[in-house]
Amino acid sequence: MTTIDGYRIAPLGPDTWPAFAALVERNKGLFSDCWCLYFHCHPDPPERRQLGNRAFKEQLVNEGRSHAALVLDGDEAVAWAQFGTVAELPNIHHRKEWERTVEQVPDYRITCIVTDRRFRRQGLAEVAVRGALALIAGQGGGRVESYPHDLPPDKKMSSSFLYNATRTMYERLGFTYERPKGQGNCVMSLVVPPAG
Repeated sequence: MTTIDGYRIAPLGPDTWPAFAALVERNKGLFSDCWCLYFHCHPDPPERRQLGNRAFKEQLVNEGRSHAALVLDGDEAVAWAQFGTVAELPNIHHRKEWERTVEQVPDYRITCIVTDRRFRRQGLAEVAVRGALALIAGQGGGRVESYPHDLPPDKKMSSSFLYNATRTMYERLGFTYERPKGQGNCVMSLVVPPAG
């Protein structure tokens, strides 16, 4: 298991589902009770409506079709970064624009980062992304894209709306700016080598 800045990083899976679910429940199901499903669902599958968001997310996790790096403080999940292939996470904001402008489909994309409201503004979004990159390296590495907010230096935004952090954070992690995407977002990429 990887440790980053004193936090353990664990992959989302059946054994870590209880910690993940507790984090989501502490944060009221996330954005409109989405359970971090928005990026999985294009088109929206009937199972999601039949099961509800929580049960459908758990089904995806149990089937190995939902990946994330969980940041653990002891046994408690305090943040995570969702990642997966384009096939696993086909739905992104401004998807049609991305499809028109993409030149190389990435091996992985990072689509959502959540930090427990009690731990915000402590750098855990960055820890979560570093954890996702470590897990991706363990799966053989590849080209990773993410779609952070590209805020002007004088603009502030509530951290509760920064579902994929900021361009400056990704720049610190070595990502390269590729192009704008929609209003206030951008495409950034990094090639992750396979783990040693």
